[in-house]
Amino acid sequence: MGYEQEIWLLRRRVKELEKQVEQLRVSRRVLMNLIERMEEEKKNSVSRLEKENKKLQMDNRRYAKRLMKYNSYLVELKDEQRSLMEEL
Repeated sequence: MGYEQEIWLLRRRVKELEKQVEQLRVSRRVLMNLIERMEEEKKNSVSRLEKENKKLQMDNRRYAKRLMKYNSYLVELKDEQRSLMEEL
């Protein structure tokens, strides 16, 4: 193999490697964009779920308070009924 042919092959190989490096750069940019997008979606989902959780906790507290109020009302009615029965 002649010296000129070897230089030509090496230059061709360098060009191929440069193309591969550029493709890797593009691929890296695409992957970084995808990762950023996924992280943003994850952050939004977590935020939405936290809000929903707080709302459900508040609804649960309200419901528990209503049950307690209703339960105390029933206890009062039973006490009144007992007293009326005792009077008879």
